[in-house]
Amino acid sequence: MKQQRTHFPTALKWLMLSQSMLTIGAGVVFPFYLILIKDIGGDFSQYGIAYGLFTLSAALLAVWFGKRSDRYGRTRYLLISAWGMSIVFLMFPLATGIIHIYVLQVLMGIFGAMQRVSERALAADLTDQGSRGEYMGKYQLGVSAASGIAVIAGGFFIDLFTLDLLFHAGSMLLFIGGLMIWRLPLESRARPEHDHSAEL
Repeated sequence: MKQQRTHFPTALKWLMLSQSMLTIGAGVVFPFYLILIKDIGGDFSQYGIAYGLFTLSAALLAVWFGKRSDRYGRTRYLLISAWGMSIVFLMFPLATGIIHIYVLQVLMGIFGAMQRVSERALAADLTDQGSRGEYMGKYQLGVSAASGIAVIAGGFFIDLFTLDLLFHAGSMLLFIGGLMIWRLPLESRARPEHDHSAEL
């Protein structure tokens, strides 16, 4: 007999929509960081350092946030990361020196670690083992498509609007993405209990 689907695929759709919104908000601006660094007198090496600080800070904190999401729940960290990045995006147009960019990139890395680990863990929580691959494939399709669309759109928008306006638009999209997390069912916000019987 065909197994009846639970509400988890619906929750996964809302997670996909929220993360797609975050991806669009970040993707519209991310390819053009070099322009911002050039505007404040930076060069290619400083662009590399800035991007490296983002990547390294995210990598170093990934395990720590992963453990905390197991204990305190995924949604909390997804909300903090979305709204935290939204605030940081508003700070980028105010940067006047490369040190400011470095600090903001570290903050972006911290929030990025929260988002990336919590997103993937929650996506796994919201799927059944027998159909997880299928659902994760659809999930990845949606988020990756949003990323590609955002980069293409950003290429057109950068010719029409200022970079500051793109940062503000990205901030708004990140904030909306955080709001969309609240569409997840209450069950998906709770920390799943660990089954200790499997260890006996």
